Amino acid sequence: MIRVRKETAIVILLSVIVTAVSFGVAVRNASSAGTVNCVTDVMNEEAADTPKIAITFDDGPHPFYTEQLLDGLKERGAKASFFVMGKQAEAYPELILRMHEEGHLIGNHTYSHVQLGANNRETFKAELVRTNELLSGITGEEPQYVRPPYGSWDKSFESELMMIPVLWTIDPMDWCSSDVSGIVSKVTGKAQENAVILMHDEYESTVTAALEIVDILQKQGYEFVTVDEILFD
Repeated sequence: MIRVRKETAIVILLSVIVTAVSFGVAVRNASSAGTVNCVTDVMNEEAADTPKIAITFDDGPHPFYTEQLLDGLKERGAKASFFVMGKQAEAYPELILRMHEEGHLIGNHTYSHVQLGANNRETFKAELVRTNELLSGITGEEPQYVRPPYGSWDKSFESELMMIPVLWTIDPMDWCSSDVSGIVSKVTGKAQENAVILMHDEYESTVTAALEIVDILQKQGYEFVTVDEILFD
């Protein structure tokens, strides 16, 4: 018969206990890691399945309606893109700063809403530069995106000014209609993933319609994001 000293038996027993405990911890950690990975995978899949859409506003900021719009967007957790005129930004810098602080994109819409034509290229360019300087002076960031009035654009400005033009895919013509339900139906009827909605935040009817649009499309599963997420994600 093999005899084991008492001290040796105790050492062997302790070794077995430590090994068992270590194995149990390893199993639990592995199980926990697997659970975390599964949860992360599900979250990533859900994020990928969420359709994104961008709502944009030109010509502002307006001293009353833009503030009302910002309040509504904040309540709904929706982001927007504002293509502002330099003269309006100059008049209401506090609204530009609020847009920036609340995570909205601020783009350039020239200083006075001038349309690019065959004979005013330098004037148009100067308005973009002036507006960029105004906006960067307020927010500390140089605007990268431009919404050219009426969609008139010269591609060479993209390299000269390092700016990206942003047009639209849905235009409810809100600037010439006060029919809120009509504006809402035009947008929601054409809504699709990665659409860019064109609106103007200087009209009461537009603000009312815009917030209804956000409510309807959020219920349909859309996430309202800034246009850069549509263009580059």
